[in-house]
Amino acid sequence: MRPEDYSWNEHERKMLMTGKAVIPSPRKIAIQDDDEKRLELEKILEQMSHKVLALWAMQNSMAFIAYIHLEDDTRKDCVVEETTETFYKRISGEIGASELRKAGFLANTLAKESTSDMSRYAARVYAQAIATGHMRGHAIVSSDYAIKVVNLLYPRDMEMIRKTREEQIMLAKTFL
Repeated sequence: MRPEDYSWNEHERKMLMTGKAVIPSPRKIAIQDDDEKRLELEKILEQMSHKVLALWAMQNSMAFIAYIHLEDDTRKDCVVEETTETFYKRISGEIGASELRKAGFLANTLAKESTSDMSRYAARVYAQAIATGHMRGHAIVSSDYAIKVVNLLYPRDMEMIRKTREEQIMLAKTFL
């Protein structure tokens, strides 16, 4: 894969070309996880172009939008609609990274305005998926936030964690 296809971000391209891209990537949040399944997922994601990876991240995040709750759900709907539209404009090359980053900041307001921890983490699944349109490293972070939501829904349930990682892997394979 050409470095330009691997990542639209210059820093990530340099990491790839200098052999400094590390798998498994370090976790950004504390979660109970299936380390083998996470590594399997990350190896699959690494094979994807930036565009395909971003599409995977967005698709993976869709199931978690239902867990986002604000005092004003109309606001949630407006933010999701606007940021999703901006994301797809970035994917199609209509806008640049700076406009997408603004959408990412807007998507992050969903976490700030959430009414519960569950909602906050679900919003981060989505916001990190939006950010994947800027840097591919946000995809695995988005998937980790999904596991954090599962941790809250099913405390200490390794089977649900494994099942969620397997679903992420199966979805990723459909994008290859």
